Amino acid sequence: MSDERRYWLDDPKNVDKIVYGLAAFCALLVAADLFIEKHPHFSFESWFGFFGFFGFVGCVFLVLVAKELRKIVMRSEDYYDD
Repeated sequence: MSDERRYWLDDPKNVDKIVYGLAAFCALLVAADLFIEKHPHFSFESWFGFFGFFGFVGCVFLVLVAKELRKIVMRSEDYYDD
């Protein structure tokens, strides 16, 4: 008998369900862009899926900047052990 507890997300099938569910939800949100009346300030804001694409690119940019910033502000493991 194992004393280790199994959680719902320990099963890879359940993780796949979440990933596919999120992908389907994102696709529905982009498809909803067809039915929303837009009031753009700039012409590119009226492009189909612009805000979804903009948000995705923004998140990728933040992750890449954070990876580089980590190299600058990272301290050694024994930084507070003085």
